[in-house]
Amino acid sequence: MKHLNLLLLSVLLCASCKSPEARMPESVRSGSFLMESAERSKKLNATEQKLIENIIKNNPDIEYIASESGFWYFYNEKIENEANYPQFGDTVDFEYNVSNLEGTEIYGNSSKTYIMDKEELFTGLREGLKLMKPNERITFIFPSQKAFGYYGDDNKIGTNIPLICEVTLNSIIKNND
Repeated sequence: MKHLNLLLLSVLLCASCKSPEARMPESVRSGSFLMESAERSKKLNATEQKLIENIIKNNPDIEYIASESGFWYFYNEKIENEANYPQFGDTVDFEYNVSNLEGTEIYGNSSKTYIMDKEELFTGLREGLKLMKPNERITFIFPSQKAFGYYGDDNKIGTNIPLICEVTLNSIIKNND
């Protein structure tokens, strides 16, 4: 009996010293989903680009400016003498309205106070405010990826909707930190 216990113990020791083996994955995924998603995004971007180019072409008397961030804008009211732009942490007070590319109003004139880059605001508007001086009024045209993108705003703005926003920057309160 003693020999049997010793034999059993040595078999268990040998079996427990075996190194772990790698398991094969149950399913192999290719990058096809990501490639298809990227292709859909490229097509969507091209379609929106054509729509925006048509708006610009149909308004030859307006001087549109292409931003480095991927949206377009023009000045309704431009302030020439001030160089006071909002910076990180500054508090800005602004008014805005939002419409789709056909000009249908989505949100009427709204007022908002926003702390630059410290609060939630959709990408295009956040970047657009950085281009503004107090008392300027600018109209921005944002492709959907600079607006609310794939998710929309869970209210009136749906999936992949490019937007036109007219924004008036009322004031900038500088952060003294």
